[in-house]
Amino acid sequence: MQQDTALRPHDDEIDIRELFHVLWAGEKLIAGITLLFALASIIYALSLPNQYKASIVVAPADSGSSSLGAVSGQLGGLASLAGITIGSGETNEILEAMEVMQSWGFIEEFIHINNLQVPIYAAIGWNKSTNSLILDETLYDAESKRWLIQDNEIDKQRPPTSWELFDEFQKSVSVSQDKTSSLVNISIEYYSPEIAKQWVELFVSSINNYMRARNLEQVNRNIEYLMAQIERTPLAEMREVFYQLAEEQTKSKMLAEASPEYVFMTVSKAMLPEQISMPNRAMVGVLGALLGGILSFSWSLLATMVDKIELNVLTKAHQNKEHFS
Repeated sequence: MQQDTALRPHDDEIDIRELFHVLWAGEKLIAGITLLFALASIIYALSLPNQYKASIVVAPADSGSSSLGAVSGQLGGLASLAGITIGSGETNEILEAMEVMQSWGFIEEFIHINNLQVPIYAAIGWNKSTNSLILDETLYDAESKRWLIQDNEIDKQRPPTSWELFDEFQKSVSVSQDKTSSLVNISIEYYSPEIAKQWVELFVSSINNYMRARNLEQVNRNIEYLMAQIERTPLAEMREVFYQLAEEQTKSKMLAEASPEYVFMTVSKAMLPEQISMPNRAMVGVLGALLGGILSFSWSLLATMVDKIELNVLTKAHQNKEHFS
């Protein structure tokens, strides 16, 4: 009895030959659905707007930031005793700048200062012949310069929020560093190649200005504190220490003010992109066809399994009927 059970084939299993049989029997259905998905994906890919990526390669700048690092190494102990904070080094400055570039606060300020709300949130394409952006008329009325975003909570139209602008802009920005060379690649992807190039250059300039202004603010506070300590301290030795620190801070301030490329120095400038970076229409078509093939084959396989189970049920019912009769 057990031997018969072991030798009996499992009717519910489908072997390789049956898989080929499924393919052969459902070849028209599989081919038709695959072709339908391929055509649909191609139509979808053609409907997507072109995007262009402008990139710029920068290196750590040998300017005020590195000078602050030198001060930290030479007079860092004295500065700690004096109760002031000076440069933390070039490496930390670069990593900090990279984090700042991708932060909500910096991007919000960048968008606001350069008045980029409309091209970031309302644009849906670019007209190459007129060199103008195509705007979503349901979001922004270009004639009246009025936002049309509907806020259901207050039943009024509103402009995009700070988070919505940040979320939309960060999708197009990429910041990465080569660990071997320490070079930083900054790129922006957008509908218009000219705007993409303009924005990535402006983005690098903005982070340089931001980091320089922030560090100059710190240096100015240090100098004010040191000068106040010089007036209060009766000890000549301590006044000499304060004078040295104030002198180094003043040098750092002068270098920073004279350095437009304060944190990042351009190694490879941004060029006007000519090739489309997105969408990859060929890949969309291939993935659509592949999805259609998988779904159609799975449907044919499922139908074959259902038919097989129904046949087994009917066969067993017939055998039971004969047995009891």
